[in-house]
Amino acid sequence: MFRIVLSGLVFAGVGWAVAQSPSTPLSEPTKKSPPPESSSLPPGASDVDLVERVITARREYESSLKQLHEHYIKHGEKLRSQWTEQELMGHHMLFKPSYNLDVKDVPPPSLEAKVNVREANELYRTAMEYKGKGFGNDYILNQRRAEILFREILEKYPNSDKIGDVAYQLGDLYEGRAYKQYDRAAKYFERSFQWVRGSRTDARIRAATLYDKQLNERAKAMELYRDVIAHDTDPERIKQSERRLAELSGQRK
Repeated sequence: MFRIVLSGLVFAGVGWAVAQSPSTPLSEPTKKSPPPESSSLPPGASDVDLVERVITARREYESSLKQLHEHYIKHGEKLRSQWTEQELMGHHMLFKPSYNLDVKDVPPPSLEAKVNVREANELYRTAMEYKGKGFGNDYILNQRRAEILFREILEKYPNSDKIGDVAYQLGDLYEGRAYKQYDRAAKYFERSFQWVRGSRTDARIRAATLYDKQLNERAKAMELYRDVIAHDTDPERIKQSERRLAELSGQRK
């Protein structure tokens, strides 16, 4: 059975189990975040504070479940340890949108793919073993596994020469039926050609199509269709972009 350890999770077969992180032992209590001063934010506060609070709460919830699982394993509580595994699986199955792409989600376009990092390569290969595989709930879980691995590359190895491919795969994941988060997908498709020029040549038109058909951001779509015409070498994609650009230009008159 194929197994890897990642961020405290062991992926074994189609199930999820919990493993102890070498950097943060699960037996040690985590520091508690101070409670908010009030139950509501002051009028006019941006969503950044709220989104950061949600992200923190998700991480603390997952960390607490992992620690509880370790506690039950240590004390031979088989049934309760199974409950924690099931709850962790439910947590990873849960749809978790990115409410604000600029808050701990899409890295900036200034990243540069410079270094061949062995660890990043291994994470990428493993992610691709999960991506697109399985049926039903197994399919959803595999896409979540792939997402976690891809995002770990961006977090730990932002200068890896694989980040352009990682961004493209994340765009493909977020566009797919397991997520359907089209704004997220479009941004990652953009990052794939911003971080590595000349790679994944269909990323521009995929981003343009999302802005055009799904997000109704026609000005952004037109900008990207023009980029396809200027930079792409595929005749079909160029023809498609020219046709759609002419249609959108006509609609704006």
